[in-house]
Amino acid sequence: MDSIKQIPGGVCAPKGFKANGVHCGLAKSLEKKDIALIYSDVPCNCAATYTTNKVKAAPLAVTKEHLANGKAQAIICNSGNANACNADGYKVATRMTFLAASHLGLSQDDVLVASTGVIGQPLNIHPIDACMESLVGGLNTNGSDLACQAIMTTDTMKKEISVAFDIGGVECKMGAIAKGSGMIHPNMGTMLGFITTDAAISTDMLNMALKMVVKDTFNMVSVDGDTSTNDMAILMANGLANNPPIDGQSPDFDRFIKVLTYVCIYLARVMARDGEGATKLLECSVTGAVTEDTARVLAKAVITSSLFKAAMFGADANWGRVLCAMGYSGAEFDPLKVEVRFASQDDGIIVCHDGVGVPFSEEKAKKILSEEEIEIHIKLNQGSGEAVAWGCDLTYDYVKINGDYRS
Repeated sequence: MDSIKQIPGGVCAPKGFKANGVHCGLAKSLEKKDIALIYSDVPCNCAATYTTNKVKAAPLAVTKEHLANGKAQAIICNSGNANACNADGYKVATRMTFLAASHLGLSQDDVLVASTGVIGQPLNIHPIDACMESLVGGLNTNGSDLACQAIMTTDTMKKEISVAFDIGGVECKMGAIAKGSGMIHPNMGTMLGFITTDAAISTDMLNMALKMVVKDTFNMVSVDGDTSTNDMAILMANGLANNPPIDGQSPDFDRFIKVLTYVCIYLARVMARDGEGATKLLECSVTGAVTEDTARVLAKAVITSSLFKAAMFGADANWGRVLCAMGYSGAEFDPLKVEVRFASQDDGIIVCHDGVGVPFSEEKAKKILSEEEIEIHIKLNQGSGEAVAWGCDLTYDYVKINGDYRS
């Protein structure tokens, strides 16, 4: 009953969902798919969270308006252009929903829209208009991979997952795709996440679930400390699994939260691992904090520190940068009670105890920090609050990638 089983299918794994991705001409490479569509056979209850950046891309405003009733049936998303800070951005984003709705036979309000790519460049609607027939005509139950490819920008690996689970003795499924490699420091309430499920759950409970889970998953990822203008996560539930509807706090709702957390942690880790130019995944766990919020702030401060990230790239056990980041985070803690331990898959080493350094083997530390996945364990010994954050190392390639991002 408690098992969560990974299955193939991505966003199309749940009943009633189809997807597609094609090249319409926004991407410079003719091989690159640059527009995606996700569609449900029936209307869905929907929830979304958005960037806290004061500069918000036009698609966020349009999606927010269309979700006023908590319902939607399709998502259209382009890559190659963020449609942010454009004079006609709202008009173009609205037109994208109109085109999709017209070809799908839906009300325009039932289509949500997202964009990702370069900020401040006008988005040409004509290539999108010209490809709508093939985009909609190619919708199929095996289309998650195509949609996933179409929302990628500097991503080097796909972010896709799907799982099967039980709710009230009925098998349900959840699938997701995401994009995110640079400008990743989500504060939602350029990372995009689209999650589908055939579980029956009310809009109110969907909103509650997404807000709860995003706080401890997507919002605990940082690649470079930059919060995008386009960050958005959308959760669609069409109810076709016919489980007992979740419309309040219950064991079934707790179960749904557990599954959604599993899916979002998977995506969060892959986003961190695929940080622009990254060679290592960093996972920082903070335990023993006075509150969970304190633990969250401290964990994220560590994996966001450019100095610490650079040290991890060089496999340098410079633990002082951990305490330094914690110290300027603004969170309350007692430095004289802190323990820091570095670990990888097969080994670990304590480098700081009671706030001061302890003798350790630099050779052993170097070996641990040369692995592709590194864990930073921080014990505060002051309470029961805990949190986990994910990030990556800071490499020469990050600067190369972002030095000519527009060219």
